[in-house]
Amino acid sequence: MNFHLFPEQASTVARESDWMFWALTAASLFICLLVFLPLAWFAIKYRRGRKVNRQLADVATWKIEVTWTLIPLVLVMALFAWSADAFFRMESAPVGALEVNVVGKQWMWKLQHAEGPREINELHIPLGRPVKLTMTSQDVIHDFFVPAFRMKQDVVPGRYTTEWFTPTRVGRYHIFCAQYCGTTHSAMVGWVHVMEPQDYTRWLAQGSPEPMAAQGQALFHSLGCSGCHGVSSKIHAPPLEGLYGHLIPLETKEFVMADDKYIRDSILLPASQIAAGYQNLMPSFKGHISEEEIMELIAYIKSIANQAPEGSAP
Repeated sequence: MNFHLFPEQASTVARESDWMFWALTAASLFICLLVFLPLAWFAIKYRRGRKVNRQLADVATWKIEVTWTLIPLVLVMALFAWSADAFFRMESAPVGALEVNVVGKQWMWKLQHAEGPREINELHIPLGRPVKLTMTSQDVIHDFFVPAFRMKQDVVPGRYTTEWFTPTRVGRYHIFCAQYCGTTHSAMVGWVHVMEPQDYTRWLAQGSPEPMAAQGQALFHSLGCSGCHGVSSKIHAPPLEGLYGHLIPLETKEFVMADDKYIRDSILLPASQIAAGYQNLMPSFKGHISEEEIMELIAYIKSIANQAPEGSAP
């Protein structure tokens, strides 16, 4: 049986994460030895009953003090700069990344690709392509953890968290929940299947479901949203074309970015942020719509982000 101290490295950030871990370990060990070896030596040399010179040495110590201050300072600042650079790169998904939505639920992972396919405790992705996960929880705090990718992110109810990675090796890799979430927490596991691009294309074509945006559009009409947000509606509601990704003025004179969280809050807590020039007329859909359906509506609103509202001047 092969024993591995670490899981295999299967993403672009895995190697750097491991190097960073060993660098932090080496730096901690160096500083620890720098402190405790002299401490142990002085404790033995100047122990009670030993005849040694205990007079204070009349020598300048500023050089020693500057040295033992600057060396650890430079060392930890270099590690901080390295880790901060890696953190910001890991938090900024590249343009064109494959979009996958994740909903944590006691005790399973529900995933849906932007192209439409749904999975439970399984994630199929192509080799070499960046993958961005947008995650939320249906009940309690979970934590989406793929050890081989060195990727771990809290999944929190009432908000969206994101994480991205680029797989570098074909294979099957464990998904764990790394946050205790209840009785069957240990069974909340799954698999990431990294496939060759052509195999992934064939897998994606199986069943050929509608893209999330199309499913969201159908839901938009079935829930009656188009009856208020359409140009011909008698109810004065904000148009949604061209909304996503723009600053929205509120009745409070504040501005808020129309992102995933804003749209989710507008669906579930419509009275919390009233757009300037509009009345508080929208009912709350809390308890009437699932997290997956909210994500489908967001996908639809994203898909019309570059469209002008109907009836607006060209």
